[in-house]
Amino acid sequence: MGSSPVYALEHDGGPEYESGYASGTSSEADLADIYFTKPHLAFLNRQLQNLEPQEILRWCITTLPNLYQETAFGLTGLTTLDMLSKMKIPRPQMVDLLFFDTLHHFPETYKLIDRIRERYPLVALHIFKPAGADTAEEFARQHGEKLWETNDQLYDWLAKVEPAQRAYKELQVGAVLTGRRRSQGGQRGDIPVIEVDEAGLVKVNPFANWSFKQVNDYIKDNNVPYNELLDRGYKSVGDWHSTKPVKEGEDERAGRWQGQQKTECGIHNPRSKFAQFLKEQELKKQQEALRQALDSVDDSESVGHGIAS
Repeated sequence: MGSSPVYALEHDGGPEYESGYASGTSSEADLADIYFTKPHLAFLNRQLQNLEPQEILRWCITTLPNLYQETAFGLTGLTTLDMLSKMKIPRPQMVDLLFFDTLHHFPETYKLIDRIRERYPLVALHIFKPAGADTAEEFARQHGEKLWETNDQLYDWLAKVEPAQRAYKELQVGAVLTGRRRSQGGQRGDIPVIEVDEAGLVKVNPFANWSFKQVNDYIKDNNVPYNELLDRGYKSVGDWHSTKPVKEGEDERAGRWQGQQKTECGIHNPRSKFAQFLKEQELKKQQEALRQALDSVDDSESVGHGIAS
């Protein structure tokens, strides 16, 4: 397999990698295919800011290699998919879909996926699940019941972040389209149209300027299949255990993780956050192994003293 495109920000003193992709080697495989200087990235955002989503999508298709669309089949993702389907893009340039199946989506979401396959048969869908599990029951046997309550960061890592990173590596993903919009509030309130994450992955938010009403109107006007839950008061749909309907006047994503201090599932959080989390998890394992070893030594000594006496 060829090397994945690596994107980086560059400043006057050389490339500024947000991820540590720069290993210090000089082999061709380690060199980034595209560099965005900070002024260039700022310029692109100023230009793209004034374009309609269809124009931004065309720019992405002609500019960004190894481009995929990440989606959980929310309204914005469905709008993206429908717009792309109407651009008459040759198959080699079509944008494949990436869906991270946490195994805890609503039945309505899985039903929608079947309808999407029928409506857009030419679009390839890549589904990535938590490692070593194909069902919610298998996931629970491996990691315990209701992991999202006992350790929500570990749940995010296992169900979302790790599958995403595995997908990027296996598919050689260089850039992704997301469904994030500023009108969704929270951490999304000031997102740019185009950004580069810590590992050099380009993320494009073609609908950053659109409102919920705009995407909802598009879905209705173009008869795009959508999640039945949206007709029951839901505006943003994720896992069944952390998604509720929203009340009149509430933010669009107010129904996600109610009562918790979080607004993102992990995929759009800094990767360094999860690197630190993994280090902490590993340290806990080591400390537990040491404790068990010391307990075992203490038990052996107790037995030895008993025999001696």
